Amino acid sequence: MNSLLQLIGRDKKLFLNDLKLSAKELNRIVSTSTFLVIGGAGSIGQAVSKEIFKRNPLKLHVVDISENNMVELVRDIRSSLGYIDGEFKTYALDIGSVEYDAFIKSDGSYDFVLNLSAIKHVRSEEDQFTLMRMINVNIFNTLKTIQQSIENGVKKYFCVSTDKAANPVNMMGASKRIMEMYLMRSSQKINISTARFANVAFSDGSLLHGFKQRFEKNQPIVAPIDIKRYFVTPQESGELCLMSCIFGENRDIFFPKLNPDLHQSSFDEIAVRYLKGNGYEAYECSDEDEARDLMNTLPKQGKWPCLFARSDTTGEKPQEEFFTNTETVDLNIYEDLGVIKNEAEFDDELLNFFTHSIEDMKESKSWNKDNIIKLVYKMIPDFKYKSLEKYLDSKM
Repeated sequence: MNSLLQLIGRDKKLFLNDLKLSAKELNRIVSTSTFLVIGGAGSIGQAVSKEIFKRNPLKLHVVDISENNMVELVRDIRSSLGYIDGEFKTYALDIGSVEYDAFIKSDGSYDFVLNLSAIKHVRSEEDQFTLMRMINVNIFNTLKTIQQSIENGVKKYFCVSTDKAANPVNMMGASKRIMEMYLMRSSQKINISTARFANVAFSDGSLLHGFKQRFEKNQPIVAPIDIKRYFVTPQESGELCLMSCIFGENRDIFFPKLNPDLHQSSFDEIAVRYLKGNGYEAYECSDEDEARDLMNTLPKQGKWPCLFARSDTTGEKPQEEFFTNTETVDLNIYEDLGVIKNEAEFDDELLNFFTHSIEDMKESKSWNKDNIIKLVYKMIPDFKYKSLEKYLDSKM
C-alpha cells in the first residue's frame, strides 16, 4: 500500500521547518493555555485536537454533533498519545442548540476557541433546505460562537475558511467568503485568525475517502479527469490551523505556500495510484453500467473497474487558488506558509442586510434557492456561480 504522501504525489511533508523553528514557543503557549475545539470530531477537527493534545494543554474541551466520530477521536488519542496532566473532555453537542448554550454558560472560560465546523460539500447546494443549513453553520453559527467568545473574554478565536472562498464559484465557497466579511467586523472586538487550505486527503466524505469506501465494498471507482486539487494530509491541516490560531495576528488568513512540494493532482491520477498500491490495475469503463457489471469478473484478473470522465456537475472549480490578486499577501514570514494581511474593512449596512434577509426567510419558513443566490450576488458582485442543473447525487 502506498503511503498517503505518495498517493497525493508528494515525498515530503509540509511545514517541517516552520514547525521546528516555532516548536519551543508553540509548546509553551499551548501547555499554559485552555482550548475549546468546535467541530472537533471531523477530519480537520480531529487533527487539530490531536495537535493541541500532544502539547499538554491545561484544558482541552472538544465539541461535535457526531457522537460516533467523537468516540473514535477519544480512542485514537488514548491509543496514540495516552493522557495529559490537564483536563480533556468531549461533548456531543449541536452548537446551534440550547444545550450548547448551557454548556458555554457553565464553562465558557477558554484562552483559545477554534471553530472547525462546516458544511463543506458542493452537493449540499442542490436543495434550498440544505443550502440554508450551510449558511447557518458556515456563517451564523460562527457569529454566535464569536459573540459567546467575546462575552467570555476569550483571547483568540480561530475558524477555518477554505481555498474555495478565493474567487468562489459555488455556494460553499461563497458562504465562507461571506463568513470572512463578518470576521472583519467581529475582529474589532476580539482577535481572530483563520486559514484557507487545500483539500484534506482522504478526509471523511471526500472523493478520496470514497475511493477507500468503494474499494472496501467491491464497487467501481469514479473520478473526474479535468479537476485538479492541492492536497494536504490530515496532520498538516491540524498543524496549519494551530499555527494560525497561535501565531496569526488579528485578521490574518494563513495558507500553504505554493512550492515544488505542493502541487495539484488530478483525481484520476490518485485513483490509479491508490489501486496500484492495493495490487490492482485501473481499468477504464465507458459508462456506469459497464463498470458495475465488470465488478463481478475484473478484480479476479487483477483489474479494477473505473469510470473516468470530465466533470459535468454544478460548482466544480477546475483550478484552486488560495488568494486573489486584490489581497495583500506576505510570503516572507514563514518558509511554507503564506499570510493574507487584512484591514478591518467591511460594509456594515450590507452585512446587516444579509442578516435580516436570512432571518426573514427563516421566519417565514419559506424560501427558494434563487432568492438565496441573488442575495449572495449582492454580497459578492463578482460571484462566478454557474448552475449546470446537475449535482453529484445524480452520479455514481
